[in-house]
Amino acid sequence: MEGLARPFFSFLSSTTAVQSIRTASVRVRALPSPLPPPLQSNVEGDLDRPRYTGNDPLSRFVSSLIAIKPLFDVMKLVARQVFIRTAEKNGVDWRGMANEILASDVYVEKELLENKSLVYPDYYLKEFHAYEEGNLSWEAASEVAPATLSMMLRTTPTAKSAAEATQVLRSAWLQAISSHHQMYSGGQGVSSVLDIGCSIGDSTRELADWFPDAHVTGLDLSPYFLAVAQYMEKQRISSGLGRRRPISWVHANGECTGLPSSSFDVVSLAFVIHECPQHAIRGLLKEALRLLKPGGTVSLTDNSPKSKVLQNLPPAIFTLMKSTEPWMDEYFTFDLEGEMEKIGFMNVNSIMTNPRHRTVTGTAP
Repeated sequence: MEGLARPFFSFLSSTTAVQSIRTASVRVRALPSPLPPPLQSNVEGDLDRPRYTGNDPLSRFVSSLIAIKPLFDVMKLVARQVFIRTAEKNGVDWRGMANEILASDVYVEKELLENKSLVYPDYYLKEFHAYEEGNLSWEAASEVAPATLSMMLRTTPTAKSAAEATQVLRSAWLQAISSHHQMYSGGQGVSSVLDIGCSIGDSTRELADWFPDAHVTGLDLSPYFLAVAQYMEKQRISSGLGRRRPISWVHANGECTGLPSSSFDVVSLAFVIHECPQHAIRGLLKEALRLLKPGGTVSLTDNSPKSKVLQNLPPAIFTLMKSTEPWMDEYFTFDLEGEMEKIGFMNVNSIMTNPRHRTVTGTAP
């Protein structure tokens, strides 16, 4: 889920949700180049992962606090207030953007997209991001856009505009995908792209802009998120911003998509796996391998355990963050690169694409 951008890690100013998405969208093309050089070593901390994750004493202490239900409820409330206050301090009209989505015709899209026979995995039914219903609610879906936009400026504090912040963050991630594919695919083009955990489609639209000749599919477990994704794409098209190849939206589980084997040149997961337990991450990787054509590229961009910024978060911030991310410990202790190789990916490569995030790529045999 971009899913990532998602409402905690996905926190630019704009007057409307749709206008904000248009402003943040940067139309760029893939250019031949070697793998991007890693960022300066000073973006990585001294540890393999933050002390507030895993079995370290600090992590166990924070987890014990979160396990106290009354205290957890207070943490959720405070975390939500912090998210919104931080976003609005940076010029993001959080409430206005969310209210515009809720007042729109987005509800019709859910009826068109939802697979009512889909069985949700247990881990997905937990509370996420201070929402009791997790990602299965209109409240969560309506707030992804302002949360994502806010993240752009927070991660790129030197950016002078939403468009500049978006270009810096998105282009580094997309260039990492293109560079890996150009280096290891054996000259294979990109005609089909799958965005697993696409959320409201921010990453999907970026992939479609980056690979304009490809058929791009966005897939997510939340019909609420997908409804917003399709609504925003329809608004974009109605304003005259059409595409050569329309985006397809699929309501399915990324671990068992039901899509044909060996049918995609690129499979991307943007800000998805930090929301998953380790068994689900393995399932997503195995499904990505099944879906990729030989020589195809998988890309996972997410929070980096080695990020100096994340390792040095103040105690109050990481406690609130951990209270909204039930699978944080499992994510930060997961050997992603090692598991990818074990599952069968070749040419596994990990680079820091900004001071907070890494992009890990691999090739299907």
